[in-house]
Amino acid sequence: MTAEVRKLPTGFGRLWTAQTVSSLGDGVSHAALPLIALTLTRDPMALAVVTAAGTLPWLLFGVLGGALVDRWDRRHTMWVADTARAVLLAIPAAAAALDLLTIPLLAAVAFLLGLGGLFFDTAATAYLPDLLGRDPELLERANSRLRGAQTAMSGFAGPPAGSALLALGRAVPLLTDAVSFLVSALLVRTLPARPRPAPEIREPLLRQARAGASYVFRDRVLLGLALRPAVGNVAFLAVETVLALFAHERLGIDTYGFGLLLTAEATGGLIGAGIASSLGRRLGTGTALTCTAAVEGLAILGLAAAPNPYVAGGALAVCGAGMGATMVLGPSLRQAIVPAHLMGRVASTSRMLAMCAAPVGAFLGGWLATAYDIRTPLYAAAGLLLTMTAVTASMTSNRRVEAALRAAAPVGGPDHPATTDPLLRDAEQRAAGSS
Repeated sequence: MTAEVRKLPTGFGRLWTAQTVSSLGDGVSHAALPLIALTLTRDPMALAVVTAAGTLPWLLFGVLGGALVDRWDRRHTMWVADTARAVLLAIPAAAAALDLLTIPLLAAVAFLLGLGGLFFDTAATAYLPDLLGRDPELLERANSRLRGAQTAMSGFAGPPAGSALLALGRAVPLLTDAVSFLVSALLVRTLPARPRPAPEIREPLLRQARAGASYVFRDRVLLGLALRPAVGNVAFLAVETVLALFAHERLGIDTYGFGLLLTAEATGGLIGAGIASSLGRRLGTGTALTCTAAVEGLAILGLAAAPNPYVAGGALAVCGAGMGATMVLGPSLRQAIVPAHLMGRVASTSRMLAMCAAPVGAFLGGWLATAYDIRTPLYAAAGLLLTMTAVTASMTSNRRVEAALRAAAPVGGPDHPATTDPLLRDAEQRAAGSS
């Protein structure tokens, strides 16, 4: 009963506000950057370079970035990263105002923004369990609110705002995003300081990075949590690559209708993030993760077979709900069971696996559509998701999840109060009842 009425600390409200403002800026630039690039070139490869540049830091420095975050003060890392990104965006904004903007400059800015995002996101992921005392229930509630705000700002409000601001000038959306980073940095600066994790024996950075990565691959629960977004990205990028063409050729959807289709998916994601904690409590986190993964696969199967735009929109909304819930439950569980001194490396390793899988999915979707049929990538994606669900179901079962939480939160431990973990309490009650 105590856990149910326990409130999130006041510091979380500032963190939520900071990430909400930053997500709005991200949505603005996400819509504006491709349109700005289109004012400079119509070369598809040049446009692809700008898009790909933002993902390269995760592929090149993901695990190393996590190792550095585990060495640094996490709050300090967050506000410095946001301040740096605000200053960085002033460069292309000035270049746009002076008509000096080029594709190489945009690509370089995208790369450095991605690098800043790597450090900020990893530090924020590691800071949150410190702020919330690694309480699994509070982590689910917090991640649900963060995910919901991110979806609302970057998926709904940001893109139309970015397009509208671009009409005022190429520099305007860039300066808007810079202001959002600056506001976020100022809010993060006011967050309560958390003690650093106990320092490890001083080792070379590469060795510490390898230790973090191997920790993920040795732990079955963490490996199961990492496989879901990795395989999921292969599947979802295969779908995303052909979705516009599928919608146009098979469903007869125009440009405006395609925007509504994407809005349906984002709406589902918002709902899924909102009900994630309830699903976790009712089914257990492990079973809930298995169910949401199965829902994603079945929804993509329904999308592939959709006879009209309405069924397709419903399928994407259901898929979005599954994704939204998964992206709350999975990270919350990881934050609750990973030791504080490894949190940055474990989070960045999982994110890097997911990012590396994305281009594989894009290539797979394009190849299957070319070699076979426009629906084939969707059927293949559904098969991948359902296979992944079956493979990881035992890796993240309720029994394994409860054991991992019990190991991470010893009863009476100073950092992990025994009364705040509903999953452990339920497990202990079941064990008592069966004895």
